[in-house]
Amino acid sequence: MSDARSHGDRPSDRPSARMWRQALGAAGSARFAQAITLIAIGFAFSTHAIRALVGWPGLLAALGALLVLAAASLVARWRAVEWYGILPLTILVFVGWCAASVIWSETTWLSLTGVLYLIAYGILGVYIALMRDTIQIVRAFGDVLRLLLGLSLALEVLSGILLDLPITFLGIRGDLAALGPIQGIFGTRNLLGFVALIGLLTFVVEWRTKIARGGKAWASLGLAVVLIALSGSPTTWIALGAALVAMAALYGLRRAKAATRWWWQIGLLVAVVTALVVGWILRIRIIELLDARAEFDVRLDVWREVSRYLAVNPLQGWGWVGTWPDQTPYIWIERMTGRPAASALSAYIDAYFQVGVIGVLLFAALVGVALVRAWLLASDRRSVVYVWPALVLVVIAVTSFAESFALVEGGWMVLVVCAVKSAREMSWRDALARARSAGALPPRAGA
Repeated sequence: MSDARSHGDRPSDRPSARMWRQALGAAGSARFAQAITLIAIGFAFSTHAIRALVGWPGLLAALGALLVLAAASLVARWRAVEWYGILPLTILVFVGWCAASVIWSETTWLSLTGVLYLIAYGILGVYIALMRDTIQIVRAFGDVLRLLLGLSLALEVLSGILLDLPITFLGIRGDLAALGPIQGIFGTRNLLGFVALIGLLTFVVEWRTKIARGGKAWASLGLAVVLIALSGSPTTWIALGAALVAMAALYGLRRAKAATRWWWQIGLLVAVVTALVVGWILRIRIIELLDARAEFDVRLDVWREVSRYLAVNPLQGWGWVGTWPDQTPYIWIERMTGRPAASALSAYIDAYFQVGVIGVLLFAALVGVALVRAWLLASDRRSVVYVWPALVLVVIAVTSFAESFALVEGGWMVLVVCAVKSAREMSWRDALARARSAGALPPRAGA
């Protein structure tokens, strides 16, 4: 009588088991993580074009599929990930407060959806920061932004020169022949300028670290500069000025002696505070020089209307929704200003409006702490790649005064990437753990 179960028919050798092991092995590979990273970055910065093509249902389905793939990758590489101190407390507390706002929101389901949407892009940012080194992150952002900016320029050429017709469903007006402003695939000139500026900083770091060389490096830099100029975004010009000053400051700090670097840091801090005070005093003149009076008036109208509703819920806000829905009180602000509004046109004011004084303080702490950590790393570490998070966070901090990009989709994702990466390189929890292991601190109770 033959054996009922042969050696080759063991459960562990069944086709389903083999397929599962192969799938798990593929999901745990470095190439799979690289692919998910590239797709996540491209997806987060292309949401306007994706919505135009497949609508919100298609966008949410793609986002859900991307999250499933990222989760599978995390599970497959569970043992390779250092889970201790994954998230900085500033992210946890801010997102937690946004989630708590569902309780008092007058649009409960919209707030719940907005919080889940915020968390989804935050998870993608955490995934990228966990799975990839800083130099790999820079390379991924460089590859994706080159593609998106190149596609934007190609469509603008098609619309504004070859066809001389707007591409309405993408929001491309076809003004390239008049030298802009152009929008590319991003829907607005300010978002195009923001993405192009992040691209410019990424391409500079690529060039300095020799990730991209020769013609590729110079073509990338030229593409970013051209799109920044054609976007005609005053906000981007101000952020570019701040980034160039930060770049020059880091160049000097990285070459200063370690013994005197802190004194230079303090002097730089005093100079920044002085510049901010002078800029505030001369703000009207600066706006006139940038020919941004019209944009400033639009923002002033929105902020004036927002301030009226802030008086009702100043401490906790109206509840987190992310991008403004066509619901009260947001639709009232649109009617009073006479313009469609998807945000408060300032991340700080938007956070204040949606999650109150506590929320805006938590958001400012998130940006500020991440920037300080990234700045100290950039000025202390030898590799040029550490400059990238610091410069990107400078752009986010400055742009957030006049745009709400840092609270939604790609802007929020890149903020999370930089914050998590900086926290993992310079964490007070790690410092305490090292101090305890060295015997400088008493062990924790119950340890």
